[in-house]
Amino acid sequence: MTRTYDRRLRDRIAQEAARILLDEGVEDYQLAKRKAADRLNVGDKSQLPRNSEIERAVLDHQQLFFTDGYRNFLYLLRQAALDAMRLLCKFEPRLVGAVLHGTAGKHSDIKLHVFVDAAEEVLFVLMHAGIPYRSIERRLRYGGDDARYYPALQLMTGGYQTEVVVLPVDALKQSPPLNPVDGKPMKRASVKQVERLLESTPSDQSLNAHG
Repeated sequence: MTRTYDRRLRDRIAQEAARILLDEGVEDYQLAKRKAADRLNVGDKSQLPRNSEIERAVLDHQQLFFTDGYRNFLYLLRQAALDAMRLLCKFEPRLVGAVLHGTAGKHSDIKLHVFVDAAEEVLFVLMHAGIPYRSIERRLRYGGDDARYYPALQLMTGGYQTEVVVLPVDALKQSPPLNPVDGKPMKRASVKQVERLLESTPSDQSLNAHG
């Protein structure tokens, strides 16, 4: 009986965390699960679901409530991502994160990785295209204590917030940084892979990409 109760409680926390991620602009899974636990008055940290359980709840929530409207929204996000990737094509761009996985909410950013040793080259392309941007920094993990900081840019693409992280050229040949959701190497999609994804029906949200 206790195991059944614990399972149901973890499911409730995961479902509430999924709603927070999709509806409230929260992108950090740890923060979402803590907020969910607080709202459900759960103080026992051992009851918190794994990030993978929350990601599954996100997909379930979308299937239940968003249906065709969500699939069309995701399609537009991916099209905007592709437009940005084509603009930055000389830097071997890769789409990563929720827009690729099909778990993006209405507050999710499009996330791209580009590969060039001089970040200024990316700035020149954006300035030539007349696209305003804001410079920031992003921390990516590679396992254990290996965390590295990279320059990044925030800009708008097709009306959607886009984040471009600038990695050195050699990074494209190395193992990807770790996905903060499940701790595994990030899935990354090239221009051609995103084009193939968009050629499929909007309801097809799967892509096996490790580029």
